[in-house]
Amino acid sequence: MFLPRIIPVLLLKGKGLVKTIRFKEPKYIGDPINAVKIFNDLKADELIFLDINASKEGRAVSADLVKDIGDEAFMPFGVGGGISNIIQIEQLLKAGAEKVIINTNALLKPSLIEEAARVFGSQSIVVSLDVKKSLFGKYECWIKDGNENTKSHPTDLAKKAEDFGAGELIINSIDLDGVMTGYNIELIKSIAEVVSIPVVACGGAGNLEHLKQCYFDGKAHALAAGSMFVFHGPRRAVLINYPSKSELKQLFNN
Repeated sequence: MFLPRIIPVLLLKGKGLVKTIRFKEPKYIGDPINAVKIFNDLKADELIFLDINASKEGRAVSADLVKDIGDEAFMPFGVGGGISNIIQIEQLLKAGAEKVIINTNALLKPSLIEEAARVFGSQSIVVSLDVKKSLFGKYECWIKDGNENTKSHPTDLAKKAEDFGAGELIINSIDLDGVMTGYNIELIKSIAEVVSIPVVACGGAGNLEHLKQCYFDGKAHALAAGSMFVFHGPRRAVLINYPSKSELKQLFNN
């Protein structure tokens, strides 16, 4: 019985975890190591950690923090934020990350993807595309934590990322980040149909039905979410949660 990977996305700011809405208004939600311990108990498939200030501050996500996470995590995890060279990638993989996630420099320095895939293997290299719809209805990729518009279309960049050797893509909707109204199915499907590597959908999930819809209608290979797994109720009280295997089996096989 096949189940897609369900992946909590945890945003790092300093040494804490935050959650944003449309990439703005970061709200502190707790300590990353405590979150890992809870997700261990809940038997999460995988985790994603993204340092939202790293690119803007001209640094990479902390390898020391990644090691602390790796010492606690029972599940595989990927890390991203400000990664700009092979040495940083090596440090992060040695610190315990299974995958490194490259966003800004995947677009500014695509040769980094090619070199990293050759040195470490495509399975370790993930390209993340942050996508926003323009006033004219065109999808465009943004970098530097959603602060700079590349004017590039996500399907074009997705195909280039695959050609350069990325083993997986994360497609994140800036417009839907934190709003919990459902994924951008149209966007996810348009990319899943033009690449052969796994596509991880991110941005907008608010309930289990959203996961199901994006898997079957959006053709996503895996479903990632932030708010859904850290908030509870209409007042968005912080409560880390994750569906049980029995819930997921019932969801995806009915």
